[in-house]
Amino acid sequence: MKPTIAVLLGDPTGIGPELAAKLLADPEIRVQANVLVVGDRRIFEMGQQVAKLQVPYRVVSRIEEARFDSGGVQLLEVPGVAPGEFTVGRLSAEAGKSVLDTMTAALRLARDGKLNAITFAPLNKQAMRMGGSPFPDELHFMAHELNVQGLTRELNVLDNLWLSRVTSHVALGTVSSLITKQRVFEGIELVHRTLRRTGIEQPRIAVAAFNPHGGEGGLFGREEIDEIVPGVEMAQAAGMTAEGPFPADTIFLRARKGEYHAIVSMYHDQGQIAMKLMGFERGVTVQGGLPIPIATPAHGTAFDIAGKGIANPGATRQAFLLACRMAARWSEGQP
Repeated sequence: MKPTIAVLLGDPTGIGPELAAKLLADPEIRVQANVLVVGDRRIFEMGQQVAKLQVPYRVVSRIEEARFDSGGVQLLEVPGVAPGEFTVGRLSAEAGKSVLDTMTAALRLARDGKLNAITFAPLNKQAMRMGGSPFPDELHFMAHELNVQGLTRELNVLDNLWLSRVTSHVALGTVSSLITKQRVFEGIELVHRTLRRTGIEQPRIAVAAFNPHGGEGGLFGREEIDEIVPGVEMAQAAGMTAEGPFPADTIFLRARKGEYHAIVSMYHDQGQIAMKLMGFERGVTVQGGLPIPIATPAHGTAFDIAGKGIANPGATRQAFLLACRMAARWSEGQP
């Protein structure tokens, strides 16, 4: 059976609606899953106008009214901000609130077992805060709505290479104090568990060092000696194939050659710069630790090109296809 996947339109002031239109205008995409757009039809129509494409869809007020056997896209109407109530390319509290309302509706469907996965177009964290979210990012909001108490962290994916992080959306000056052996272990364990759910039975995971040259035996810092190595050893003792720490300026070269399935970085940009340089137009972010697959393109709302019709849907397409693969395997009860 095809998985049922919600597609969210993202922040309407950015490129999200355009990307959703370009994604769903492709018949090859629409046959991969039962597609449910969750959002305001006016925003979806706006995205199609910007993309200069038409997507066949049918509006429903409840998911029970959806007719997925028809092969077309179903749109679950969640009234939000109207196109005339915001300016494309500018932060908007009203747009941020509409994003929160749409995401809440989709997450409640997921919580009720009516969705197998969610793909969302780019959001803007500042707009979401302006719109009323008390959380620093969408992952924390999602975890709250899904009643998740355990570990959650963003995972990044580029083709067959995955990236986990020990720290993420925090000030760079606080990173050192947050690197602990337990957090290193958790970063390894989360990507190990997620990769197993994608079909890789024994993932090979490399752990990046924090300091230049891996710390040079403590000359440039002791994080590797005191925290990272013990965290790697904890993972090895638990049966995971983890190695490191390796200098961060070379480990991505080895991983790109296929030596590892995943890398664990110590902070956000340490891994993201490398991943985006290797394939910005294909990068995907997976919300790790949640009960269903939730994926999004790894880039942002791109206010500078919003409304121009030139946004590249490559990463959005990769996010959707990855969500389909993960949802199919999870629904089969695979580990």
